[in-house]
Amino acid sequence: MFKQPFKIPALVRNKYVVTTAAFILWLAFLDRNNMLSQYELTAEVNKMEAQKEFYRENNDATRKESQELLSSMEKLEKFAREQYKMKKDNEDVFLIMPEKPKED
Repeated sequence: MFKQPFKIPALVRNKYVVTTAAFILWLAFLDRNNMLSQYELTAEVNKMEAQKEFYRENNDATRKESQELLSSMEKLEKFAREQYKMKKDNEDVFLIMPEKPKED
């Protein structure tokens, strides 16, 4: 006559299983260091590692260029003329700028 009530499985009734599941859920989603935060921090670290490598290579290239410039006066003079538009006292410098395309 009476319907038997819904039986909760023994695994769900076990207090250790419930506590462990709650702890895992807490760590995965609710904690300050949850999985999403860890993923974002890992992505940021990878991005910074790539930037570090870029700047290291850039630094090496700049150091090499600096050594080349300081090795001879001709190279230093060429660099100063090209980059800083320097000239000798008896020279005139003409800058030729490319035309900008007209916008319609």
